[in-house]
Amino acid sequence: MHTSSITRRTMLSLAAALLAGTVPALAAAEPASWLDPTTGRRIVRVDDRPGNYGLYFNYNPFTPQGDLMIYLSGEGIHVADTKTWKTRLVLPGQVDRLLFAGPKTRSAYYTLRDAAVEEGGPSSVWSVDLDTGKTRKITDLPGGRVMAINADETLLAGVWETSPPPPEIARQGRRDPVTGSPAYAGVDKDGKPLSFAAAKGQWMAARLAARVPMEMYSVAIATGERKSIHRATDWLNHLKFSPTDPTQLMFCHEGPWHQVDRIWTIRVDGTQLTKVHTRTMAGEIAGHEFWGRDGKTVWYDLQTPRGGVTWLTGRNLATGEQWRYEVARDQASYHFMQSPDGRMFSGDGGNAGKWISLLRPVMRETPVPGLITPGRLESIRVADLSKQDYTLEPNQHFTPDGKWLVYRANVEGKPAIYAVELPEVPVLR
Repeated sequence: MHTSSITRRTMLSLAAALLAGTVPALAAAEPASWLDPTTGRRIVRVDDRPGNYGLYFNYNPFTPQGDLMIYLSGEGIHVADTKTWKTRLVLPGQVDRLLFAGPKTRSAYYTLRDAAVEEGGPSSVWSVDLDTGKTRKITDLPGGRVMAINADETLLAGVWETSPPPPEIARQGRRDPVTGSPAYAGVDKDGKPLSFAAAKGQWMAARLAARVPMEMYSVAIATGERKSIHRATDWLNHLKFSPTDPTQLMFCHEGPWHQVDRIWTIRVDGTQLTKVHTRTMAGEIAGHEFWGRDGKTVWYDLQTPRGGVTWLTGRNLATGEQWRYEVARDQASYHFMQSPDGRMFSGDGGNAGKWISLLRPVMRETPVPGLITPGRLESIRVADLSKQDYTLEPNQHFTPDGKWLVYRANVEGKPAIYAVELPEVPVLR
């Protein structure tokens, strides 16, 4: 049976079979593929069914072996084979939020929420075995979101608002279940409708100013025990564990980037709260932070000042060593990510340059201890996104073998998940 032909009755039957641990195997779907006419690279359309949703750029979608990628559709949780890009449905039914794949086990983590409960309200956290379909409840949450899983797969981490934000702020922060984007809207001082980007900025400023009390917490995967890590009226967001240190957590103070000291780390016991980047210029912004593959370096988008020179910046938390690679205007991206071998970066583009690209770092100076090492980025364009509406963020991911970039796009008129095959790139010497 092709998964797109599953009826409601069939889905209910499958859900019952899942609970009994007897889910039948579903036939894999054959993906369409072609060569990008601009770049010549092979593109695979992994899935374009309604409600398809790929994970945010810094959430891991791959099994530890790298053979499967998890994603969501209106039918439930799917996996795609990263060699053939054939897909199958693992968990039929409505899922509140697909979180990430386990770093040690062949599991996907997700949340369920009663239909009558608004986003951000009480929910439950579950895992599903990607091979058997067997599910396990981990814990109930009073509200908020789980955002991270640690390197040894013993802890989850999340945040919740211990007091609700003003209703209008809460309403605009809710995400559309199909696009994954909040429905930002607003008017200027003359009553004229704002663009999506301007409305988002207006909303973020209002949310920051509300000073909503929040708590960051951990959940033990084995027992479901929840512990407080940190409380604040700063807007806490973007939690991400180090990929190598199971006790170190990175998070951000969310808000308009020029108004916040954004990037921080903390230990799961609440100690060693540390600011990663200190602004030195009026209007300077830093954000969209992510861990390097070594688990010691934090990378982020730095602008000095906003709208000025853009840098892809790395800071080794252990040694203090820093790198700044200048980002050309047509290399600017919503998100950057580092390749599995640490040699390259990727960018998902923006309105100034609509591409999925490989970005090769080139140092301009010999490193000097105690000084920032400057450099630039060489672009290798792999997928043409000239028809992309960037209200849908591509959120690209390298496959663990480094041979593909997976991204989400609306270049064919509707959201879909794609994979582009990458070229061999020589190492610079």
